[in-house]
Amino acid sequence: MLEALKQNMSLVEVCEQILKQKIILQTADSQNITVTPEEIQNEVDEIRRNKHLEKASDTMAWLNEQMITPDEWEIAIQNHVLTKKLAKHLFEEQVEPFFAERRLNFDRFVVYQISLDCQNFVQELFYQIEEEEISFYEAARLHNLDQNARYLCGYTGQKNRLSFPPDIAAVIFQDPLPIGILLGPIQTEDVYHLLRIEEHIPAELTPELRQEILHSLFDEWINKEIEYVINMKG
Repeated sequence: MLEALKQNMSLVEVCEQILKQKIILQTADSQNITVTPEEIQNEVDEIRRNKHLEKASDTMAWLNEQMITPDEWEIAIQNHVLTKKLAKHLFEEQVEPFFAERRLNFDRFVVYQISLDCQNFVQELFYQIEEEEISFYEAARLHNLDQNARYLCGYTGQKNRLSFPPDIAAVIFQDPLPIGILLGPIQTEDVYHLLRIEEHIPAELTPELRQEILHSLFDEWINKEIEYVINMKG
């Protein structure tokens, strides 16, 4: 088994996971954080609902597919619940200040984009769209390098500020925001982009975003703890 892990270059990852769990257990113990049987059962019930494991036999079949025993599953759930409780204990009060300081980074933008590899053609297309000889969406459907974006007439989804390459971000994030304005051409490496920002969605601290921030703060902390222990041993 050890040799197989080495061959698959996963021994370091396994060791880090073991160290991570050890740090979590030690920290939780020092903070008097424990997991109750009720909390474990609630987590089990939620997993079963999400995976539509309605019968005990369904759950056992699923565990067999995962190649884990019921006891191993219970330990994994206990560790998962403990990690969530520790993260909440350590960082819950930091979530709102973190969000307030970085609110702009969580704003989202509905983005449409045309990407081409010919500078002359993208410039010509820019003029055609400006002169309303063709709509942005039709141009995206006909000419986009990205075939999936063609099907969606250039729609690339809801993105936050950190999703944009610096060259594109510098053009987009002006005051006022250029909502509904044709932007470009913008060059990134050998590709030229035309963009439209259709909508600005101001950030709100939803339960999902709160959990995302909490997870990010905890990950940053645990990674620093792992690095510290490794350096101490080194």
